[in-house]
Amino acid sequence: MPTKKNVLAEIIIESSVDKDLGKKSIGLLLFQYSLPAIIATVATSVYNIVDRIYIGQFVGPIAISGLAITLPLMNICSALGTLISTGAASIISIRLGENKRNDVQKTLDNAISLNIIVGIFVAIFGLLFLDKILYLFGASQTTLPYARAFMRIILIGNPITQIFFCLSTIMRASGYPIKAMFSVLISMFVNLLCLVILLFLRKISIESAAIATIVGQSAGLVFVFAHFCNKKHHLHFIGFKFEIIWNITKHIVSIGLSPFFIHVCTCLVVAVFNWQLKNYGGDFAVGAYGVISTVVNFATVIVLGLSQGMQPIVGYNFGAKQMDRVMSALWITICVGTFITVVAFFIMEFFPLQIAYCFTHDLILSDLIRLGMRYYVLLFPLVGFQIVVSNFFQSIGLPKTSIFLSASRQLIFLIPLVILLPRIFCLKGIWYAMPVADFLSTVITAGLLIYYHYKYPAKNENITTC
Repeated sequence: MPTKKNVLAEIIIESSVDKDLGKKSIGLLLFQYSLPAIIATVATSVYNIVDRIYIGQFVGPIAISGLAITLPLMNICSALGTLISTGAASIISIRLGENKRNDVQKTLDNAISLNIIVGIFVAIFGLLFLDKILYLFGASQTTLPYARAFMRIILIGNPITQIFFCLSTIMRASGYPIKAMFSVLISMFVNLLCLVILLFLRKISIESAAIATIVGQSAGLVFVFAHFCNKKHHLHFIGFKFEIIWNITKHIVSIGLSPFFIHVCTCLVVAVFNWQLKNYGGDFAVGAYGVISTVVNFATVIVLGLSQGMQPIVGYNFGAKQMDRVMSALWITICVGTFITVVAFFIMEFFPLQIAYCFTHDLILSDLIRLGMRYYVLLFPLVGFQIVVSNFFQSIGLPKTSIFLSASRQLIFLIPLVILLPRIFCLKGIWYAMPVADFLSTVITAGLLIYYHYKYPAKNENITTC
């Protein structure tokens, strides 16, 4: 039987949420909810940029190519981490709302146990078969030593990485988005500090970049661990039990499958790109792609953060049958997201050589980056629309549509184009594949959006949630 205090707290929380998400200015809400998510996603993206700048400027151009080879394997590690963290965070959010304290604690313990097991398994398996895996992802005899040296350290630190990002995600889901953002910022700052110290001590190598990454993530883990050890927080460690509960694990996996699938698709795309680039352009072309994809990803994650901020606004108002606010939030987010990708397009299209020089001063590699980037981002302004609409479908309870849109761009269009176009245009065909895939997937995205716009008119009062 709920007490008067609990009922009053629920009424206060409900009225506060209603006042914010149901009545507050959409533009203000979007700023309020998006800013922490954008900062967190950008901070995570900075890891890759800093590593490539450091390695390209101080180790050499072939080292950048070696680092590019590691991307598919790192994406697999990230996919497994996302599978657990996203599922666990969603369950914990729901159970906190239901006030099921015991289930929350079991889910937290189960998530950490899963991360320990998966993290150690991936590390051991990866280290045992590292050379074969790297060759599978496009390594050559020239790039293999660099890729191997970097991934050995990253794999050893993989359990730390997985537990850190899992606890950070759970922290955000349990009502501490600002602290979760700071955990990523602390990790990034320590990473940068380590690189500066290593540079000052003249300990420059691809291994030192990997060490700096793991040290940074260890610092972030200490921060989130301290948070969950504090008994003042409504979710904290209470006699941690190392256990795997099948029902909870099954629930975690079922929820986390969507982002896991997207990560696996990305891994497959990068692997195919690496193979084709090695065949048609050599190791330097692989390195050029590593730089281009890192720069493009930096702009993309800003839009992803914006979309994450849109999700609670759209989700709440869709549930409240306020479709005018739903559509308003969608179109504002589309406009802002498209503005971001248009600005990024002009920077990458008109200043590719200046961007290349940030990573390397090697003339051959710089020229490959310059040419590749200009072709690769020809239709990048469309990407903002794609990302926002895909996340919109997830927000209104249509995750299958969201997954289909992500899969159509990468599996249905991009991979076949990367395989077929080089036969006609050689190396340029690989770069052309991305804008062609962007155009085709945008057509499908727009078609689905028009369909659902007619299905849920802006002022429809009789909506059934999907």
